[in-house]
Amino acid sequence: MFHPDHCVLLVIDIQGKLASVMHEKEQLFKNAAIMIEAAHILGIPILWTEQVPAKVGETVSEIVRFLPNIQPIEKESFSCYPNKRFREALSALNRKQILVTGIETHVCVYQTVADLLDDEYEVQIIGDAVSSRAKENKGIGLTRMQVLGANITSTEMILCELIKTSEHKNFKSILNLIK
Repeated sequence: MFHPDHCVLLVIDIQGKLASVMHEKEQLFKNAAIMIEAAHILGIPILWTEQVPAKVGETVSEIVRFLPNIQPIEKESFSCYPNKRFREALSALNRKQILVTGIETHVCVYQTVADLLDDEYEVQIIGDAVSSRAKENKGIGLTRMQVLGANITSTEMILCELIKTSEHKNFKSILNLIK
């Protein structure tokens, strides 16, 4: 089980015109935003990436407004992991549990998760907070990551896992996010 003191939220490339053509984009934006808000409430560090923003565009306003005082890590490779700045930021957090949201499930998310698993991180993909342009590609990406050893979760499931009980000091704040 994941614990707020051991995990990091990774927000991958929810940017530009590409984000606007994602399958079920409203669900993606809503659940990614919920996860970001919950991370702030629970003290979970956030790493946020952008794939060549000069070409793809910046992170969409529906997401970036929840990321004040956090700078995106620009990358060129599909996977976040080859990026030195990303690896240094992740290493500095000294946490081995990674929660993943972002796009596209079958490309940047998949390749990042594969690299994280290779480096012995525990990974949970928030299935209702990732997407691809085509529903089929999202499904294929999730299946491939699961075969590699990642777990698939949902926004509500992981938030309840993180707080464990209705007696948690932040239960009401988390409940308000998922109502």
